[in-house]
Amino acid sequence: MTSTTPPSPSASLVLQQPAVPAKTSERPKGLDLYSRFAFAGAVCCAVTHGALTPVDVVKTRIQLDPKTYNNGMIGGFRKVVAAEGAAALLTGVGPTFAGYFLQGAFKFGGYEFFKQQSINVLGLETASNNRTAVYLASSALAEFFADIALCPLEATRIRLVSEPTFASGLLSGFGKIAKNEGFAGFYSGFGPILFKQVPYTMAKFVVYEKVSEAVYRQVDKSTLSDAAQTGVNLGSGLIAGFAAALVSQPADTMLSKINKTKGAPGEGTTSRLIKIGKELGLKGSFAGIGARLFLVGLITAGQFSIYGDIKKAMNATGGVELAK
Repeated sequence: MTSTTPPSPSASLVLQQPAVPAKTSERPKGLDLYSRFAFAGAVCCAVTHGALTPVDVVKTRIQLDPKTYNNGMIGGFRKVVAAEGAAALLTGVGPTFAGYFLQGAFKFGGYEFFKQQSINVLGLETASNNRTAVYLASSALAEFFADIALCPLEATRIRLVSEPTFASGLLSGFGKIAKNEGFAGFYSGFGPILFKQVPYTMAKFVVYEKVSEAVYRQVDKSTLSDAAQTGVNLGSGLIAGFAAALVSQPADTMLSKINKTKGAPGEGTTSRLIKIGKELGLKGSFAGIGARLFLVGLITAGQFSIYGDIKKAMNATGGVELAK
């Protein structure tokens, strides 16, 4: 006869104790959620624009002085380094980083916010059926407020790049414009920056959303690894960047021109824009397009991949998805 040993009291307690459900972290909502979107957008824009400052320096030189910088992007790099040293390629990195940190917060945070407001006003079904219009309106509104923050720093950056002896950096350049030209000096390029950035951002977000939708119609997003989703963000962002660069190139060239020097006494911004447009012509408006396609393609691909990864890291994945 085989005897069985009864379970010990401690073992019995372990067996009988009900399982405690694992704690799940609650997703942020409201202001907490949008502040995370804004932070992710600020970082992705500041990092990508800051890292590609050398390309932006060469692109701006080509736009402002096409007769000197007439050998494309690689030739432009060589001429800048030969004339001013390698450090010149980092001219304006301070205002670039600071300006696009602010702009990215308003742009990405605002885009998510205005998409949600569209749903609140229209209802989810109507907003989803008209999602292209929602993408366009949300991105345009977000960029308008982002440009208010960006414009003074962009004016400082362009002045530093176009006039290497203007000031030693962000603070001295900002102070010099404020002292010599006043508040209006920072916003002389506000019209062109809107003309450039609003269509740029509209194209950027709409093309990104549409390319992503096309990819995820073919493959279930939930089955993809994090690395694969980052790859989708990179590819979609690269295509979106090319589209955005082409749409906004003429205004980008005009912005560089109008910020290079202050206007003549009594000359308004509109008359200056008309004058610059006539001087440039269609061909001149697309000066530096090769460098800018490269620049904006890399920037936009990097932005969407970094933005997506930071959102995941911060548990800010509650963005508005309108695709069916």
